[in-house]
Amino acid sequence: MFFEIFRDICLPILILMSLGWIIDRKFDLNLDALVKLNIYLFVPVFIFVRLSTSDLAGGDALWVVFFTLCIIGSMGFGSWLVSRARKDDESERTAMQLSTMFYNSGNWGIPLMTLAFSELGPVVQVFVLATMNITTFSIGLFLASSHQKKEGPFWRRFLPMLRQPSIYAIVSALLIRRFEIPVQNIGFIWEPLEYIAAGLVAFALITLGVQLSKTKPPAIAGRVAWALALRLAVAPLIAIGLTFLFRFSGEMAAILIVGTASPTAVNTALLAHEFKADSRFAAAIVFYSTLIAGFVVALLLFGIKSGWIPWASMPSG
Repeated sequence: MFFEIFRDICLPILILMSLGWIIDRKFDLNLDALVKLNIYLFVPVFIFVRLSTSDLAGGDALWVVFFTLCIIGSMGFGSWLVSRARKDDESERTAMQLSTMFYNSGNWGIPLMTLAFSELGPVVQVFVLATMNITTFSIGLFLASSHQKKEGPFWRRFLPMLRQPSIYAIVSALLIRRFEIPVQNIGFIWEPLEYIAAGLVAFALITLGVQLSKTKPPAIAGRVAWALALRLAVAPLIAIGLTFLFRFSGEMAAILIVGTASPTAVNTALLAHEFKADSRFAAAIVFYSTLIAGFVVALLLFGIKSGWIPWASMPSG
């Protein structure tokens, strides 16, 4: 069963990433342009389409957001303890926290949920992705810049968050749901949006492959090994406990647990680079966690299918 899960769910993800890696090696693609297309087009449109048509109840959505915030907080505290025990300096501690707190719920998480939980998975993942986007460019931004001298008025620190189109996609979708605006009936608007949303899975994974092609990571040892263990092993264990505590069950519990085994978000390496917080280390965690995450996810899915987590289950078929 493990190899069937890996073949049917994780291998397609790795193949698309490999295509991006190969094409970049051949043509040296412009990563900046690909990232901008993801952040400013594909991800916001996907969020808008999924959120405006979501059947997830408002109460369930709030619990998903709260669960995600608890994971972020737990990983931030855990990585702080590890860094303190290792006597890392402030820049190293910040990079450790960034690389463990924020995971790739977009161009890794959405394809994973689409393949593993085709109906409910992408709907739940939209709320996880929205929470990750907002916290990365608020909490993450403050962490990344915490060791630097602050210049300018306080409100300027929120500008990177306000520039994220995903936030406006969330607000727009919620307003459409609240006032029951039939945007789906406007064909010349809705059909292009659906085409773009459908293209996210392939485009995002190819972009991730290009990102890996351009990364030159250090060896897995010391801080790198600690960060990988926290991100890919400790986070799912915390998620298992939280789903039990919050009384999530069935497919919802499985989705939330598996999602926490996602690799480190690419944006964390960008923040570390921007604010001089050991960006080489941050890029290394993105690289290695992305390569290893497929095997961890396959093991988690196998465990869930085998009944290792009694309150979690996957859809049949």
